Amino acid sequence: MPKAPLPAAALALLREPNPAVISMVMPSGHPMSVATWYLVEDDGTVLVNMDAGRARLGWIEQHPHVSLTALKADEWYTHVSVRGPVVRWEHDEAAALTDIDRLSRHYGGEEFRNRSAKRVSAWFEITHWHGWAVD
Repeated sequence: MPKAPLPAAALALLREPNPAVISMVMPSGHPMSVATWYLVEDDGTVLVNMDAGRARLGWIEQHPHVSLTALKADEWYTHVSVRGPVVRWEHDEAAALTDIDRLSRHYGGEEFRNRSAKRVSAWFEITHWHGWAVD
């Protein structure tokens, strides 16, 4: 995988609200992947947000390296995969839900519906990338 930075076309694809899958390592050492929303921040880190009760949250805390693949909507041969370490964690307080609202607006145009949700945000740094039809 090439190292960051990403070429402009790959970054442009990542900045769109495309379908994506995040992968992490379970305590058994096996990989696990789950569909997810994500958002590329201005500093180049990638925001993901999880329900506080999900097992994957603990798995990522134990092994703080993830990969994410974004597929161009309706054209899945065009995709970008990125990977790197989690560099920041924050609780997305239920009163505000700032981060999940940003993601929900990015993907659906509205605030997150479950206003009593307990959420946790993680940001990971892109250290490596691979793409198809984006370089």
